[in-house]
Amino acid sequence: MQKYFALIFLFTSLLAFSQKKDEPKVGLVLSGGGAKGLAHIGALKVLEEAGVRIDYIGGSSMGAIIGGLYASGYSAHELDSIFHATNFNILIQDNLPRSAKTFYEKEDTEKYALSLPFEKFKISFPSGLSKGQNIYNLMSRLTMHVTEVDDFSKLPIPFFCIAADIETGEEVILDSGSLAKAVSASGAIPSLFSPVKIDDRLLTDGGVANNYPVEELRKRGAEIIIGVDVQDSLIARDNLRSVFDILTQINNFRTIEDMKEKKPLTDIYIKPDISRFSVLSFDDGDGIIKSGDVAARKNLEEIRELAARQTPREKIKIPAIGSFNITGLKLEGNNDYPRSYILGKLKLKFNEPYDFEKLKIGLNNLSATGNFDKINYQLLKTEKKGDYTLAMQIKESSNKTYLRLGLHYDELYQSGALVNLTKKSTLLANDALSIDVIVGDKLRYNFDYYIDKGYYWSIGLRSRYNNFDKDVKFDFARENGGLDDIGGVREIEIDYKDFTNQFYLQTLFKQVFSFGLGAEHKYLKIASSTINNTSGMRSNVFEDNHYYSTFGYLKYDSYDNKYFPRKGVYFNGDFHLYLFSSEDNADFAQFSIAKGKIGYATPLSEKLVTRFSTDTGFKIGNDNINVFDFFLGGYGNNLINNFVPFYGYDFISLSGDSYIRALLEFDYELLPNNHIIGSANIANVENRLFTTGNWLSLPDYSGYAIGYGLDTFMGPLEMKYTYSPEVKDSYWFFSLGFWF
Repeated sequence: MQKYFALIFLFTSLLAFSQKKDEPKVGLVLSGGGAKGLAHIGALKVLEEAGVRIDYIGGSSMGAIIGGLYASGYSAHELDSIFHATNFNILIQDNLPRSAKTFYEKEDTEKYALSLPFEKFKISFPSGLSKGQNIYNLMSRLTMHVTEVDDFSKLPIPFFCIAADIETGEEVILDSGSLAKAVSASGAIPSLFSPVKIDDRLLTDGGVANNYPVEELRKRGAEIIIGVDVQDSLIARDNLRSVFDILTQINNFRTIEDMKEKKPLTDIYIKPDISRFSVLSFDDGDGIIKSGDVAARKNLEEIRELAARQTPREKIKIPAIGSFNITGLKLEGNNDYPRSYILGKLKLKFNEPYDFEKLKIGLNNLSATGNFDKINYQLLKTEKKGDYTLAMQIKESSNKTYLRLGLHYDELYQSGALVNLTKKSTLLANDALSIDVIVGDKLRYNFDYYIDKGYYWSIGLRSRYNNFDKDVKFDFARENGGLDDIGGVREIEIDYKDFTNQFYLQTLFKQVFSFGLGAEHKYLKIASSTINNTSGMRSNVFEDNHYYSTFGYLKYDSYDNKYFPRKGVYFNGDFHLYLFSSEDNADFAQFSIAKGKIGYATPLSEKLVTRFSTDTGFKIGNDNINVFDFFLGGYGNNLINNFVPFYGYDFISLSGDSYIRALLEFDYELLPNNHIIGSANIANVENRLFTTGNWLSLPDYSGYAIGYGLDTFMGPLEMKYTYSPEVKDSYWFFSLGFWF
């Protein structure tokens, strides 16, 4: 009996060995197609469900990204979860959270619609709309578990991808090195993403050279090839609506012709119906993934027959990586920016618990400087378990000078065109010099020079000229300018000029939390041509003096958006001590101005946000100088000195040496970037408000607003209708573009 069992065991073992030996080597080729490549996930789900074992993967562009992740061990369902959790708008545009930017960087980037390199007085254009940094960061994190694998044939599933040499147009096969870098290069869609440098070659989208690398799979021993083809077909001229559409159409001439030879090399050909989608239809991801599933099921019988001839692959478990220690930093490519500068931006502390969220924050801080074109990194294991060396390869930006443009209109400053020249590394590697010239109805300028020392004391110089004119009630002008009665005049036009220079020191506690102090010179001239025109009086100047002060401020800003914040906290406290003024101001005595604002934004639902803020200010000392009183009314985001917006009243309608105000808003995002906003504000404004205790009384002033806001690349477009029950009057406010 034992002999029979032994013979049966030997026979079945030989049979299994024979079957295993005869198993076909299955290759999978995934084409490029931008967002259409999400159909690969649907097709992979069907292959997994049927039990097909993939032995080799080759891909281009989006096919390289999905194929590379699948080769590293992710299942089709895990890929589905990853791509559903990914915000492709942020990923593609290299958007960085505001929290990654210093206060100088926030101010510097939130007023320009267009930024162009401007070296040697020649305007150039970026090599892509995005540097591709966010895609690289995501791929690097997802492939952390295979970071030590530099030969892609040793991945859980052997893999290669295709890129194109942008200088020669030659096909480049990437099958070694950094997996994250390789798939990022293969997916660098021309004009959308900047090329990626690998081994001294500048590489772009693999689809340019070979969008369906089936021949290479054959060369590597694949006997049966499954192909998923998500390439575009030619589209009618009525649908060619952009330059990007035309470039894609031209590239499709070649790929469609190539498929006449490539399709016969494919044994199981899967062609999803993705004609209604574009290469940027990431918002339609569910539909695209479904199309891959539907197309694969049309070949389900062949797929099941193939699976029956294979031994299933053991499921790959990707290890979860929580916290880890970084014990060292290896830097390559930094010439102008020293190691200490990079460490400071990363906020990297060795031998302390670290995780991917902290690493992401540090990389965002470094990217937000705008000083680097590429930041590649790998976490390399050391001999001790859980310890890693952070190896970074950075490419410093060769562009140090930028020409930046902006447009704006509002009813106070009226139309303005902003022309900015920014020069980095002018005197020091970590400095920035910026000059704004605003031409239009009101000529203005801003000058900034900033030496960024991160969490040490940074140094800044700032100069600004600002002016506007506005009709105000004569009673208001008389109270604030010491005018005598002029018969028959109800309103006069105020011409307001402000010239301010500051020197300041600033330090950061966190990227969102700063403290600063400095010295200020301010020249104010306030006059009216109306008085001359009506009475012939020569004394039409209310104010013409220089003021010198010291100041300190404390800021906290975790708002996720300056103009339409959904979440976060804002605080700004400012204290000015005015020490002396020009000699001809006999009424001057030292006084102080203190003011502060706190705001909070939180979502109530996916589309509805509420915002609450309260602010206050008061004067300490000299009652003779009223030019620094608080003036409430109108709407604005960049009002100077102590002008405060207040719905329901026109600009400069209310005044006093102290005030307190509260604002409540509800913001409903009807469509992406389209906001319907309802607002209500209340205030008390008068002289010595806090001394008399009237700040605790019921509000004397109130106003309401309903408005529409559109967040555009030029900045917000806003229209507001406001009304006050006290004056029983209404005002419309309109603004377009970033405030500057």
